[in-house]
Amino acid sequence: MAFRPLLRQRAVVPTAVTAFAATTLLWPTTVVHAESPPEHALARKPIYDNLPPSRSKSPSPKSPEASTTSSPTPTDRLASQIRRARLNIHGYSASVESSFNNFMSAVLTQERSFTSTIASLAPPRESNERIMPGALYVLVAAMSGSILTRNRNILLRATVPIAVGVGAAWVVLPLTTQNVADLVWTYEERAPVVAENHMRVRGAAIEGWNQIKLRGEKVGDWSEETIREGRRAVEGWVSKGT
Repeated sequence: MAFRPLLRQRAVVPTAVTAFAATTLLWPTTVVHAESPPEHALARKPIYDNLPPSRSKSPSPKSPEASTTSSPTPTDRLASQIRRARLNIHGYSASVESSFNNFMSAVLTQERSFTSTIASLAPPRESNERIMPGALYVLVAAMSGSILTRNRNILLRATVPIAVGVGAAWVVLPLTTQNVADLVWTYEERAPVVAENHMRVRGAAIEGWNQIKLRGEKVGDWSEETIREGRRAVEGWVSKGT
């Protein structure tokens, strides 16, 4: 029992020596210094914009070739399509508006021309010619010509009422008929063939009317001469008898 403390002290000594030897072997004898980072690692992107320019790295400008060869984005393509559609719609609307304005201008021009033409056919105010009763007389004359030729051939039924109506118009409404004839002549001048035929027919009608007047005058003169000679003969017989 007395040897137990001694045995414990002998057992502790080898344990301490072993721990010291392990510590000496594992602990490094030289001092290791930390290496400093390279200089290019310090040049990082600045967090704030107000840092010195020496620390910040300016972006390199893009070359024009890279900017021109870059393809347009979908937003750019959509914007171009919308712009093209708007231009097309504007062009179509402008053309439609221009066509409508031209149509309305043509309608107004035709309306003014029609009203001025109708107004020019009326006789002047200083004349005693009245359209309303004269037009009724012309209509009655044309209807009478149609009644007279109702049992005749189709040529007479087509021409006699027109001739009677035109003749009545020249007698009852001479100024208005002359204005209508001048208007018809302006339209006939656009067709040279129609104008030439009209001139021929008119010349023939005027020549026939002149011949009728001449023959009428001759017949009148002959009748007056005959009546005068008969009167003289009667007077001579009366004078002889008395």
